[in-house]
Amino acid sequence: MPSRPKDPAAPDGFATLDLDARVLSELAALGYEEPTPIQLAAIPPLMAGRDVLAQAATGTGKTAAFALPLLHRLNTGAPPRERTAALVLVPTRELAMQVAEAIHRYGKGLGAVALPIYGGASMETQIRALKRGVDVVIATPGRALDHIRRKTVHLAAVRTVVLDEADEMLDMGFAEDLEAILAATPAEKQVALFSATLAPRISAIAKTHQRDPEVIRIDREAVKPGRASKVMQVAYMVPRAHKMSALGRILDVEHPTSAIVFCRTRNEVDQLAETLNARGYRAEALHGGLSQDQRDRVMKRFRANTSDLLIATDVAARGLDVEHVSHVVNYDVPSAGDAYVHRIGRTGRAGRSGVAITLAEPREHRMLKNIERVTGQKIEVVPVPTVADLKARRLELAQAALREVILGGELDPYRAIVAALAEEFDVLDIAAAAVKQGAASEADAEAEEIPVAAPAREKHPARERAADRAERKAAKPAKPGRVVHAASGGAVTKLYVGGGRKLKIRPGDIVGAIANEMGVDGSVIGAIQIFDRHSIVEVSEAIADEVIAALSATTIKGKKLLVRPDRAGR
Repeated sequence: MPSRPKDPAAPDGFATLDLDARVLSELAALGYEEPTPIQLAAIPPLMAGRDVLAQAATGTGKTAAFALPLLHRLNTGAPPRERTAALVLVPTRELAMQVAEAIHRYGKGLGAVALPIYGGASMETQIRALKRGVDVVIATPGRALDHIRRKTVHLAAVRTVVLDEADEMLDMGFAEDLEAILAATPAEKQVALFSATLAPRISAIAKTHQRDPEVIRIDREAVKPGRASKVMQVAYMVPRAHKMSALGRILDVEHPTSAIVFCRTRNEVDQLAETLNARGYRAEALHGGLSQDQRDRVMKRFRANTSDLLIATDVAARGLDVEHVSHVVNYDVPSAGDAYVHRIGRTGRAGRSGVAITLAEPREHRMLKNIERVTGQKIEVVPVPTVADLKARRLELAQAALREVILGGELDPYRAIVAALAEEFDVLDIAAAAVKQGAASEADAEAEEIPVAAPAREKHPARERAADRAERKAAKPAKPGRVVHAASGGAVTKLYVGGGRKLKIRPGDIVGAIANEMGVDGSVIGAIQIFDRHSIVEVSEAIADEVIAALSATTIKGKKLLVRPDRAGR
């Protein structure tokens, strides 16, 4: 493959991998600092057109390892039926969405179009997107085979096939589906297979469908048990859309004296630091994009306790030596057990106790289990604190603060106020009012519960296909021109949408999202109430489930929002 121009603004590590300058620019903009071991090992042979058989666990950066090379093979100007150049097979719908999002980000400069297709989503919507033209299809096996049999996905131009988490797909019973899908792709193609293990059945697939593959094994650094034994380790299972809210809630409840929050990329570090500062925290960003002078100033402020939170990447935090850190937060699950131990080793030093907190998305529960196996230590999964927990914690902090003030004395200037009020009110009521005023927060009035997330469980392929058939039979999307009146005499229900004035959402945004996704007239919708952090929408009870599915599958103001029946009643 001919050499591509390099972008001098891109991270040096990625610039050595012969990637397209437009891709390098996107990586630099996203804040990627250096390739992971799997990326360094897999990208060169894939760029050279070789097949790859790689043993790499979830979270090691393998998505970029196969996504970056396949972007070179795209022909974004081809007709729709000849445009799809890559097919990525994954075990779960969550992973399909995640991989599609990553490919979209990396290939933005190329104009690449990536489409996730999976069971449980509208078949008709997927077919319309495929007809418009797609460069990369990311699919679960059951839904991919369904599209192949319907001849709604065209694979004649496919030059790269990726099997991601192949061992999990086999565990879920997709072996026959994988064989049928691979048989439907061109004989001349590049095949990349990524698996956490290279068991005999994985080797059998490789022997049948790969030609002289480059075999890659990414070994993990051995971790000594007990290195983090003084650190309390907990994890919160949080949907991606609610991670920032969950982090704020957890920090409010934990009330750390000082904490390091680890992120994967410098871009995420900057965004998180900016958001936390806007919410009243004293946060500093630390990543490879800072000069040495900037880094020194950040660390000086953190060591002097003039900042509470240090938001950092692993690369920037290397060699970091701060003894007073009370908490370490993994905003993303670390890619490996040794990385996890290195991170949480920043707390619990010099005989002190420490707390390690990890925010995990539902599909990342396997990564937590991998870390537990490597470290030999249990990570307790606990629920995100509720609004009630937050208020109780604030009362505890208020009590402790009042105790310190009382012990500190010098209260005489304030006794006159209490004495004057005591002529009209009970002294206990006066004290309670003072505590209430000190402990209350404006945020409490608008605080909303964060959805509880359980580890993702995927349907067995047979059940997934049965659900698809039932969906097509009983819940076909509305055709253009369908009109259902919310106030036409039928039962009406209220839906909760997790966004409001704070996101600049207007009634027209919600009406447009429902109308566009379902192909219905705006009269299907009744009254809409927009609050600061949520909205309430009235719709006909007969189509409430369809509206929830449609809004959950799309974005409003560029964000995925929680949509559910309003708990206040129908």
